[in-house]
Amino acid sequence: MAEAAAAALVKVIFEKLADEAFKKYARSQNIHSELKELGSTLSQIQALLNDASHKEITDESVRLWLNSLQHLAYDIDDVLDEVATEAMHRELTPESEASTSMVRKLIPTCCTNFSLSHRLSPKLDSITTQLQQLYKAKAGLGLIVKDEKPKNYNRGNETSLLESDVIGREIEKEKLLNKLLQDEPCKENFSVLPIVGMGGVGKTTLARFLYNDTQVKGRFELHAWVCVSDDFDISKITKTIFQAVSNENNKEFADLNQLQVALKEKLKDKRFLLVLDDVWHENYDDWETLVLPFHSGARGSKVIMTSRKEQLLKMLGFDNLDHLKTLSSEDALSLFALHALGVDNFDSHPTLRPKGERIVEKCGRLPLALKAIGRLLRTHTDEEKWDEVLNSKIWDSKSVGDLSADWKAIFPALMLSYHELSANLKRLFAYCSLFPKDFLFDKKELVLLWLAEGFLYKSNAAKSPERLGYEYFEELLSRSFFQQSPNEEPLFVMHDLMNDLATFVAGEFFSRDDSRMEDSSKYRHMSFIRDKYVAYHKFEAFKRAKGLRTLLPVYVGVDQQWDEFYLSSKILVDLLPELPLLRVLSLSRFSINEVPNSIGSLKHLRYLNLSKTDIKELPDNVGNLYNLETLIVFGCESLTKLPKSFLKLKKLRHFDMRDTPCLKKLPLGIGELKSLQTLTKIIIEGHGGFALTELKVLKDLHGEISIEGLDKVQSSMHVREANLSLKGIDKLELKWDDVSGRETLEKEILNELKPHSDKLKMLEVKYYKGIEFPNWVGDPSFHQLVQVSLHGCRKCTSLPPLGQLPSLKELLIQGMDDVKVMSLELSRSTDVTFPSLEILRFEDMSSWKVWSTNSEVMFPRLRELQIIKCPNLIDVSLEALPSLRVLKIEGCGESVLRSLVKAASSTTKLEIGSILGLTDEVWRGVIVNFGAVEELFIQNCDEIRYLWESDAEASKVLVNLKELEH
Repeated sequence: MAEAAAAALVKVIFEKLADEAFKKYARSQNIHSELKELGSTLSQIQALLNDASHKEITDESVRLWLNSLQHLAYDIDDVLDEVATEAMHRELTPESEASTSMVRKLIPTCCTNFSLSHRLSPKLDSITTQLQQLYKAKAGLGLIVKDEKPKNYNRGNETSLLESDVIGREIEKEKLLNKLLQDEPCKENFSVLPIVGMGGVGKTTLARFLYNDTQVKGRFELHAWVCVSDDFDISKITKTIFQAVSNENNKEFADLNQLQVALKEKLKDKRFLLVLDDVWHENYDDWETLVLPFHSGARGSKVIMTSRKEQLLKMLGFDNLDHLKTLSSEDALSLFALHALGVDNFDSHPTLRPKGERIVEKCGRLPLALKAIGRLLRTHTDEEKWDEVLNSKIWDSKSVGDLSADWKAIFPALMLSYHELSANLKRLFAYCSLFPKDFLFDKKELVLLWLAEGFLYKSNAAKSPERLGYEYFEELLSRSFFQQSPNEEPLFVMHDLMNDLATFVAGEFFSRDDSRMEDSSKYRHMSFIRDKYVAYHKFEAFKRAKGLRTLLPVYVGVDQQWDEFYLSSKILVDLLPELPLLRVLSLSRFSINEVPNSIGSLKHLRYLNLSKTDIKELPDNVGNLYNLETLIVFGCESLTKLPKSFLKLKKLRHFDMRDTPCLKKLPLGIGELKSLQTLTKIIIEGHGGFALTELKVLKDLHGEISIEGLDKVQSSMHVREANLSLKGIDKLELKWDDVSGRETLEKEILNELKPHSDKLKMLEVKYYKGIEFPNWVGDPSFHQLVQVSLHGCRKCTSLPPLGQLPSLKELLIQGMDDVKVMSLELSRSTDVTFPSLEILRFEDMSSWKVWSTNSEVMFPRLRELQIIKCPNLIDVSLEALPSLRVLKIEGCGESVLRSLVKAASSTTKLEIGSILGLTDEVWRGVIVNFGAVEELFIQNCDEIRYLWESDAEASKVLVNLKELEH
C-alpha cells in the first residue's frame, strides 16, 4: 500500500541523486551540500521501509507515517526535476550563457548561481528537517531496520492464462441452458434470465459461458453484450445494443427516441439474446424505458441479467431468486489448482493438497479470489511459499476501508495477491484507480501514462522503458488484476472488485471524478468524467491541488466520434498557471480551438494529449516543455502548423499526428529528435524543406508511419539511407501526389522502401505511378501482413502476387485504371491462394474486363466481396466461395451478378445498386440461386419492375428473407 509507493519513489530519487551529470550541475549551482544531507537522511529512512511494509497492515500510525513520507518524496522528486530541467534549459539556450559572460567576470562564481540556489536551498532545508523528524519518530512506531527478503519472480514461465471451461456449476449451467433453449410461457416476446450473487462469485463467467454456447448461438439471430455497472445510462446502453446488432458503428441519432426507433426496427421479428452484465440500478421506470424496443423482437428472445442486487428483479416479478453460491469445496480446489499448478488436481504435488484446501476455505471458495491467489502461487511448488501465504497477517486484517460488503468479504485474498507484487507493479496498479469502473483502456495508452509519471525508468536497464511497461502490463494481466474486455478485443478492463482494490491501495494521493474533492490540496493524481459541459466549479477544486501531477479526463460507455464536449477557454487560462507541477495533461475530445500560452510554463510536463480537438496551431512556447515525452494531436483536423521551437523537445519519444489532413509541413530538423520512437506522419518537401534523409538518425521508430510526398524524392539512394529507420514499423502508408510521375524512379523508390518482413501488418500504397510493383510487394515472407490497400495506382497494368500472403485478411484495390485482365498475377500459383482472406473490395476499376482464376482452392475464408464502379467488367470466372456471406455489387453490368450466382450461393446479405441491364428476366434467373439470403438491399435498379411475380414464387425463392429494402 503506502510503503510500496513510497519505496518506489525513494528508489527513483536515489537514482537521480546518483547521476553524474546531475551531481555536476548541482555543484555548479551550490546546492550539492543540501542534496547530500537530504540523501543521507533519506537513506536512513529507506532502511526502515521493509519493516513498515509489514506493520502498516495492522498499525494505522505506521500507515500515516508512510503517507507523510510519500508526500515528502513527491516534493523531493519535484525539486530534483526542477534542477534537471534548469540544466536542460541552460544546455539548449547557450545564448543566455553568452549574455551573462561579462557579468561572470565581475561577480564571484559563488554568486552567479544565486537565483537557483536562493530559490531551492530553503525548500531543500525544510524537506530535510521534515525527513529528520520522520526518522526520529521510528522509536515510537517500533520501526527497526530489517533485511528485505528478495521476491522471486520467475517471469520467464508466466503466461497470460486464457479462460478455460467453467469449472463446476454443472447444475446451474444445465438449468440456465434449458431456460435459454426452450420457449417458456411468457406474456412478452422476451423474458429475463437473472443471475444473482455476491461480487467475485462468477456471475459474469457463467453468463459468458451461456452467451458463447454453440446451441445458444444457433438459436438466436442477434446477440449483444453490454456491461452496465452503476451507470445506468439508457442512451449509452441502447447505443451499444444497436451497434452490436446492426454493425452500424457510425450512425448518428439526434435523441433517444430516434435511437430506440432504429433499435426497434433492427430487433423486429428477430429472436435476440442480450446480456446486461453487472446491473446495479433499481429504478423500475428506467427499466421500462430501456426495454421499449425489445417488445418488437420475436417470441423466445432472452435477456440475461447479472446483478448483485435484488430490488429491480423483485419489481419484475422474481420473488424467489436463486442466488449463485460459492463453488463447492471440490470444484473450488480444482479451480485453484488449475491457476496455481496448471492442472486441475494435486496428483503431481500431493503434499500441497492440504495447504491448498486451507487456502480455498480462506478464499471463501470465491472464483475471483481463487484465481488471484492461484496465480500468485504459480511456478511456486515449494511448501515454504504456500505456508507463507497461509500464515499471512492479511487474512486477519480489519483495515478494509469504507467500501462494499462484497469487497470486504473478498478483501484478504485480493490484498494478499497485491501484497506479493513488486513495489513497481504495486505502483502501476494503484495508478489505475484513476479509471472509473468498466472503463475500457488501451495497453499502449496506459504504458505511455506510466512512462510520463516516471514509473518505467530503471538505471542501467537493457530494455526501453516502453518494453518494460508492456512486460509489467502482461504481468498484471496474467495475475488477474486486468482482464480482456469481452466485447472490445484490443481493450482491457478491471473487474469491479479489482477497481475497488486499486482505489483502496492508492490512498490519499489519487482522486477519481468528484468523489473526494473536499480536501483536494493533498492529491497528486486526479481524473474526472468528461461531461458534455464541464462546470467551472469542478476545476476550482483542481486549483487547490498545487502539487498535482496528473489531470486526466475519462469517459465510460460508447465514446462516439460525433459526441462533443465543451470546455471554456477561461477554465484553461485560469487553471493551468495554478498547476505548475503537472506531468500528465489531457484535453482530448474537448471542443477547444486554441491552446493557452501558459502551457509553456508547465516545465515538468511529460504527456500532452490534444487529440480530436479543434486547435489550429500550437503556441511557440511549446518548445519550453523540455521534459515532454508524448505529444498527441491525433484527429486534430484543423491543425495547420507546428512551431519552429518544436526542435527543442529533445526528450520527445512519441509524436502521434494521425488524421491531421491540414498539416502539410514539418519543422526542419525534426530528424534531430533522436529519442523519437513514434512518428506517425512524415511530409517530404522540395526546395530546402523536410527531406527523407533526415530519417536516417531515427533508429528506434516503431508502430505506424505514413510517408507523404514521395514524388518529391529525387534519388532512390536517399530512400536507402532512410529505410534503416523502418525496421520496427508494423503499419506503413506510402503516398505520392496524384500527378504525373516518373515511372522508373518511382519503382526504384518503392523497391528501396521495403520494410522488414517480420514486423509489417498493414500496407497502404497511394498514387504510385510505376507500371508494375517491385518483387517484395506480395512476397510470402511477409507472414504477419493482414491488410493491404492499393489506391490510385493508375499506371499499373497488373497486380502484385498477393495470393500467397499467408495471413492476409483484408484487401482493397481501388482506382487502378490500366488493369484490364486479372488472372494468375494475383497468385502465380495453382495451390491454395488467399488462404486467410476475409474481405475483398474492388472499386473504380474503369478498364477492368476479365477476372479469371486457375487455382484449385481460392478464397476458402472469404466472407465479404464488394465490386463497385467497375462498368466494363463482363467476365468473372470464380469457383465456389463457401464462406461468403456478404456480396455487394454496385455500378457494374448485369453479367457480374450472373457470373457470381453459383460461387456466391451461400450469401446471406446481398446489396446491389445501379446494375446496368438488370431486367426482370435476368433478375428471375439470378434470384433462384440466392436461397440463403436473409437481407436484401436494392438501389437504382430501375429496369426491374417487380421482384417476383407472385407470393407463391416468393415463397420458393427467397425462403430465408428477413429484411428487404429497395
